Amino acid sequence: MSGALAWYRATADGWVLDIHAQPGAKRSDIAGLHGDRLKVRVAAPAIDGRANAALERYLAQRLGVPRSAVRVLAGERSRDKRVAVSSAGVDPARLLAPA
Repeated sequence: MSGALAWYRATADGWVLDIHAQPGAKRSDIAGLHGDRLKVRVAAPAIDGRANAALERYLAQRLGVPRSAVRVLAGERSRDKRVAVSSAGVDPARLLAPA
């Protein structure tokens, strides 16, 4: 995999994304790449799982999949997260395209 693609990989039922989350932003948006992760600004505080829920909602909306198809697998209490997208029909690379 090239460096530009290192932040996502295919699985049997969809994709796994490596995300660097920045909670407490003015609005949720994609900030580009942060090393080998996709940096996502999240408009929710990192309190009681609110930032994780907002991240899942935002990614689902941007990818055009149901909210239930996106879930944080690892990193619930960290900025570095692993997120599963249960939909093989989406292209994670489109997250880098302007909204």
